Amino acid sequence: MNKRPLILVTNDDGITAPGIRTLIAVMNQIGDVVVVAPDSPQSGMGHAVTINETLYCNQITVDDGPQTEYKSSGTPADCVKLAVSEILERKPDLCVSGINHGSNSSINVIYSGTMSAAVEAGVEGIPAIGFSLLDYSWNANFEVLKPFIKQVVLNVLENGLPDGVVLNVNFPKSETFKGIKICRQARANWVEEFDKRVNPQGRVYYWLTGKFVNMDKGEDTDEWALANNYISVVPVQFDLTAHHFIQKLNSWNL
Repeated sequence: MNKRPLILVTNDDGITAPGIRTLIAVMNQIGDVVVVAPDSPQSGMGHAVTINETLYCNQITVDDGPQTEYKSSGTPADCVKLAVSEILERKPDLCVSGINHGSNSSINVIYSGTMSAAVEAGVEGIPAIGFSLLDYSWNANFEVLKPFIKQVVLNVLENGLPDGVVLNVNFPKSETFKGIKICRQARANWVEEFDKRVNPQGRVYYWLTGKFVNMDKGEDTDEWALANNYISVVPVQFDLTAHHFIQKLNSWNL
């Protein structure tokens, strides 16, 4: 009998969020699960790590499942680092992050704590997947995602991922899906505005607002897939080198 894979589970919405509880339940069907996740929401933290504050990490019991769980005061990236360096006796066979409450498609991948945890696992040489649902509700319907999550995870365990590549999987808000589409990241961005206010003590403060603008009309993007009720799967690399510009840059008088 093949040995069950060791699976690390984390997220950025906090260890008690319904999204991660759903993901844990699916992973328990596949392997031996260790959860290391933030003790409170860490959305939008990107790849931040804790360097000027103390880090805490304590074993807890959230439900009666077979998984082993730890809550951490750190960021999602911290959680992966702690798991690999301090908690796990060996490198996990897979790291899954999510299920995020809200999508992480297009440019959102660089702000996402969910995807940064997956990327950190990839840096450590661990196959990794980030899962997100285009529904910000705490009570979103994660149940319908289970068979698709299992399908993606089993494929990664069977086929592996190239060094330096992790998967960004986004689900549209739906009860049924047209299928899975392998996509590229859409060219889109946030147009930010700051709502300037003054508190009762006369101190100026700001609330970040804005709108998401998709400039990409391609039908091979994650944004197109989600808008048309497909699950998007984007292979993401954390080598940020603009390889196509190296030759041109070498022609400069530097």
